[in-house]
Amino acid sequence: MNDWCTIFETDLLYQAQIVKDMLETNGIEAVILNQQDSSYKFGTIKIMINKDNKNRAIEILKSTHCE
Repeated sequence: MNDWCTIFETDLLYQAQIVKDMLETNGIEAVILNQQDSSYKFGTIKIMINKDNKNRAIEILKSTHCE
């Protein structure tokens, strides 16, 4: 995972899925890293991408107001 970085964090799973789908639609492989407690739903959900795509992903998120 050394080549991966966090591009987005949220506590809402649906929000993470929307961002992941948006990135993948634009050709950027993304994975959801769900670190929430399954019983109490506290913690974070991260979207991880390859570091090589970081600048492009930031531009995509900025253009859709998902910063």
